[in-house]
Parts: sequence; C-alpha cells; structure tokens
Amino acid sequence: MGLHLTPGRQWGVGLPRRGAQKVKDSAKYDIQVEWSDDDQCYVGTVPGLIYGGCHGPDEREVFDELCVIVEEATLLYRLEGKPLPLPTSGRGLEC
Repeated sequence: MGLHLTPGRQWGVGLPRRGAQKVKDSAKYDIQVEWSDDDQCYVGTVPGLIYGGCHGPDEREVFDELCVIVEEATLLYRLEGKPLPLPTSGRGLEC
C-alpha cells in the first residue's frame, strides 16, 4: 500500500539517502473503513479531518474513494490558507 513508519522513527534513519522525501498531507490522517450492520454497507471516515465520509458495498472502493476525499480536503485547507488539523495517523495506510 504505502510506506508506514512506526511512531517515533525518523524518516531516513538507516535508509540509503535518495533525496528529500516529504510525506503527503493526506498520509497524516487515519482512514477507517468498517462494516455497518445497520446500513448493510461499508462506512468510511477520517476522524479529525472531515465530518461524514462515504459508504458503499465494496470495502476497497470505499477506501479508495475516501483517499480522494482526504486529498481534496487537505487541498482545500491549503487553498483557504487554513492550518491542517493535528495528524491522527501513524498507524493507518497511506493513500
């Protein structure tokens, strides 16, 4: 999926240097996709970044759609000159 660093580990420590690497803003937020018995579908959320989320019958499609939503949300924050909410990741998958 993507690079996942354990909390407290610095980027590049013990790795060959290939130029500066920057983590995408979207990778800083925990993406959650869970089955909802009430709705009979998968529900995806990104606590701390957006209210609401997306839903659908296929877990992977919900995850992929949520990745796009996170990219768009972080872009809107930057375009509006607003600071991003505090990161919630460190344990999630990168988009």
